[in-house]
Amino acid sequence: MEVASFGKWRQRLWPVYNFELKKFLPLFLLKFLISLNYSIVNNLKDAIVVTAKNSGAEIIPTMKGFVVLPFAILYTIIFAKLSNHFKRSTLFYGIITFFLLFYFIYGFVIYPHIDTFSPHASADFLTNKIGSQYQHYIAIYRYWMHALFFTQSEMWASVVIFLLYWGFTNQIIELKEAKRFYALFAAGGNIATMLAGFLTMKLAKHYTSYLQTLQSSIGFFIIICAFIMALYWWINKYVLLDKRFYRSKTIVKKAEAKTKLSLKDSFLYIAKSKYLLSIALMVICYSLTINIVEVTWKAHLKLYYPSPGAFQAFMSQVNSLSGLVAFLVAVFFSGNSIRFFGWQKSALLCPIFIGFTSLSFLMLVLNHKLASLFLVSPALLITIYGAFQNISTKALKYALFDPTKEMSFIPLDQEAKVKGKAAIDVIGSRLGKSGSSYLQMLLLFMVSSGSILDATSLILPIVAMSLTAWILSIKAVGQKVEEKARAVS
Repeated sequence: MEVASFGKWRQRLWPVYNFELKKFLPLFLLKFLISLNYSIVNNLKDAIVVTAKNSGAEIIPTMKGFVVLPFAILYTIIFAKLSNHFKRSTLFYGIITFFLLFYFIYGFVIYPHIDTFSPHASADFLTNKIGSQYQHYIAIYRYWMHALFFTQSEMWASVVIFLLYWGFTNQIIELKEAKRFYALFAAGGNIATMLAGFLTMKLAKHYTSYLQTLQSSIGFFIIICAFIMALYWWINKYVLLDKRFYRSKTIVKKAEAKTKLSLKDSFLYIAKSKYLLSIALMVICYSLTINIVEVTWKAHLKLYYPSPGAFQAFMSQVNSLSGLVAFLVAVFFSGNSIRFFGWQKSALLCPIFIGFTSLSFLMLVLNHKLASLFLVSPALLITIYGAFQNISTKALKYALFDPTKEMSFIPLDQEAKVKGKAAIDVIGSRLGKSGSSYLQMLLLFMVSSGSILDATSLILPIVAMSLTAWILSIKAVGQKVEEKARAVS
């Protein structure tokens, strides 16, 4: 009886058969490495742009609305064109190499000579002309190279994680495997988040110069890129050709096939399909909700940590805790939840929990008297509870939202899977983030101070409406996913 019980618990925590390890472990490690690089640059980007002189947290929605979204559209167009001419493997190596070269140039050429590249004189002239309350707009021009760094870091998530990694994985993994594997793949990303937070925090404490911290972090990024390309090559050569997993060559051909992807076709596919529209709405509402709350928290956070080193060190600790919590949720809860309770009930947990923590955080910002109940200052309580909200939100995103979202693409046919996913992951995600950014910029015009902190009362109902739409979109997607799951079980 004890042996049977142990086997049951082992299957819940590690639902991978021994013969599948050759297929599972490389994909797990690939997700770990790609997420490790994202977490490294993600820890750097906020500290660089928020704590720069004449900048602040208000620069984040401005950049996401006016810089990141246009780049996302541009990257989607370029990816579409390249997909028509090159194999997936060629695209993979080329895109990773492009990112590697960009970060090398930024860290070792541009940042050491930041004042040489910054147009301070003209930026100061613009500030005097239009007023200091709009300096977060001018900060993008003043620190255009930081804006590029921020944008490339956002694009690594959209292009490398979602298009390259998940696009490749969805091609070679079946739905019955996804129910067992995807939560563990997410756990690999969570481990990476923990490690990256620990690494950047140690580097920040070890070096007295922020330049050394930045260059050391980018050095790790470049080395990891080399391992990513080597591992991808190994999977293509030794996993996709293993007859235990793929008896026919159809999967291999699909994984390598060129596509006839265009931006217009991608949007037409989404517009014609209620199912794809619902997935897109899930992504947009999630991105809008977390980004509009996160910027409010980071505006408070800068008051506590005005220097880039201190801000980065604190955010590294937050990201490490996010990874730890997400890992625990992925291993002990999310995978079992998807297998035992189904896709829809598991997916609904995200908007319900994130909605509660987001709305309660905004109410705390609006009513500082609540801090007296905890015998701490309002600023400290907002900082701490905001960190809790950020950690729990990211944990659910990595451990539950991403796996359930990726599973929702599997029931689609091959053409819709490629075209719909590309548009949703790159454009849809950016629309959510940029939508929140445009809303925040509009709110900044509506408050005389130009500070996001004074617009909280207007943010709260927007978040509530976004959460409602998110829940409705999950219910629309859930029926088809559950039908597909029953058909293959």
